Amino acid sequence: MLAAAVGMRTHWGKLVEYLNDRGVEETPLQVKLNGVATVVGKIGLSFALLTFIVLIIRFLVEIAIHGKFYNWSSKDTMKLLNYFTIVVTMIVIAVPEGLPLAVTLNLAFAMKSLTSDKALVRHLSACEAMGSASYICLDKTGTVTSNHMVVDKLWISGEVVEMEGTENGDKLKRKISEEVLNLLLQALFQNNASEMVKDIQGKITVLGTPTDSALLEFGLLLGGDFDVQCRLYKKLKTEPFNPVQKKMSVLVSLPNGGQRVFCKGASEIILKMCDKIIDCNGVPVDFLENHAKELNHIINTFASETLRTICIAIKDIDVIPTEANIPDNGYTLIAVVGINDPIRLGVKEVVQTCLAAGVTIAMVTGDSMSIARTIATEC
Repeated sequence: MLAAAVGMRTHWGKLVEYLNDRGVEETPLQVKLNGVATVVGKIGLSFALLTFIVLIIRFLVEIAIHGKFYNWSSKDTMKLLNYFTIVVTMIVIAVPEGLPLAVTLNLAFAMKSLTSDKALVRHLSACEAMGSASYICLDKTGTVTSNHMVVDKLWISGEVVEMEGTENGDKLKRKISEEVLNLLLQALFQNNASEMVKDIQGKITVLGTPTDSALLEFGLLLGGDFDVQCRLYKKLKTEPFNPVQKKMSVLVSLPNGGQRVFCKGASEIILKMCDKIIDCNGVPVDFLENHAKELNHIINTFASETLRTICIAIKDIDVIPTEANIPDNGYTLIAVVGINDPIRLGVKEVVQTCLAAGVTIAMVTGDSMSIARTIATEC
């Protein structure tokens, strides 16, 4: 890794400098309070001046009636001073000095109340913004869902198998041939960015992204040996997950010579790259129209059950590609995996509470529209 910049020279540092240069902006409530204080102050000043003018006119009329217009005493001077004191008092009282303090105390109590509800507020101004929120955008993975994905269903060799525990893993191994199982395990272990960590007690922990971790755990459930796979196949080139192309590829060398490319990703992307499909005996056959209809039906069925579909494909090549990218056509489809990320407990009740309060909620996700719609309906 090459560190190109650190500290305030990074993009994050420049952003912090930009925010600091702008200074502390007033919150919406502070802007409104300043406006109210200005209006109240102007009204108070106007009435104070009007009162002072009326008192002065009354004083001059009284002096003129008593014939003392050119003969003032010290008492008359004190009256004028008292009138001026009254005006100053009205101006001071008209300015609401205690209003900002009362608002600050109110926000402090609101912050303490939110903390008791497990909502940590870093800035007092956030309390007033939360009270006026009418639209909330939520991330799906980890917020709406539990962020622990598991393989729920699998389509392979024309069979759809539900995966729930080791019993169904043994059932899958009985349904498919050993050649197909080996190809599936290779694809699950080789094209995977997760890692296995063993503690002192021998307990295995999978570290990585939720999708890769779910596929790796699924391979372990089928009885695959991750260490053996890493020793047999040496990785020659890796293309990490591309969020634009929605796929991930890796090139490995086979023990008996030659190279093999493993590719996985979104179903709509991988299916366009495949021209063959693995049959029940592990032999590649042409990808026909009836295969496409069946797969589209399977993918739509998985999506209607809130499952994220991942297609797994392979391609054998003779020489290492010299271009920058791994080939993106001529693949052979192995399986379609349906991964489920269950909804977090309590989400449905929170959504109902927000909708009852008139707050609109939007879920932001990179999944397909059918999956997003199904999860949103369930919430």
